[in-house]
Amino acid sequence: MSQPMIGIIMGSQSDMRIMSAAAEVLDDLGVAYELTIVSAHRTPHRMVNYAEAARSKGLKAIIAGAGGAAHLPGMVASLTTLPVIGVPVKSSNSIDGWDSILSILQMPGGVPVATVALDGAKNAGILAAQIVGAFDEGVAQNLTDYKVAMREKVEASIRAIEDQ
Repeated sequence: MSQPMIGIIMGSQSDMRIMSAAAEVLDDLGVAYELTIVSAHRTPHRMVNYAEAARSKGLKAIIAGAGGAAHLPGMVASLTTLPVIGVPVKSSNSIDGWDSILSILQMPGGVPVATVALDGAKNAGILAAQIVGAFDEGVAQNLTDYKVAMREKVEASIRAIEDQ
């Protein structure tokens, strides 16, 4: 397997049901990643070590998913200069997902976190691939092919409806 370019982290095992979508789209786009659990609240030293070592491991961006209070993306962003993409996860202890969205979205100046929609791990994977694709022509071509396939699928649906 190639050197991971993207780190996918989540606050708990229960987040895997959402975060696996980021891994799937990165697989489709040919972008190597690593995936693990890093809890801001239950394993804070692991979180610090992960964030501080990410660049030296060769990662280009980090996707961080968390539910509830959702401090993981912001805390990781405070500890690295890599782009961090936050995925708010609607969890069992969530206030309809709004607590997660606002915890990730409302970062103070100087600590940006790119934030996707609630449970939007697929878009986080695509955004991470676009970050890599800005500097990697192979990934850029895979993204172009992905978007062409998306367009063609919609066009086929249009023809199917209009031909009835």
